[in-house]
Amino acid sequence: MFEMHPIGYVRAERNEPGDDFWGGSEACIELISQMEVDALDGLEEFSHATIVYYFDRVDPIKISRGARHPRNNPDWPKVGIFAQRGKNRPNRIGTCTVRVLRREGRKLYVAELDALDNTPVLDIKPVMQEFLPRGPLRQPEWSHELMADYWQPKPAK
Repeated sequence: MFEMHPIGYVRAERNEPGDDFWGGSEACIELISQMEVDALDGLEEFSHATIVYYFDRVDPIKISRGARHPRNNPDWPKVGIFAQRGKNRPNRIGTCTVRVLRREGRKLYVAELDALDNTPVLDIKPVMQEFLPRGPLRQPEWSHELMADYWQPKPAK
């Protein structure tokens, strides 16, 4: 067994979960006071970062440990939880690659982070070309359908 503790928290307008419309959003990751402010030094030189966070609002009863239809849509094939990016994961860990906008002290401002306000952040890593896939990506057609509106801006009310 092991423990993890947040290194910071997400500050964002969005507070309700949703499957789509994360495009155009801006968020701030604010480091906790126990983290040295210089932990972010140099990160603003990178265009992108990967944010690792904890899905703290997922009900443990809803955790998936096997296969299911993504978004419970029977039109998509039943696939294992590790073949999808749903939040109801066994360890409730999420990742998102974001654009780094700016840094102000212990605050890192990013674009299009798909995490809710006050989400615990476990880690931040810079994106480096050498860590990107080394070859063409392959993914099933259903996953393109699932992601069609994910990065679209939230529609005006």
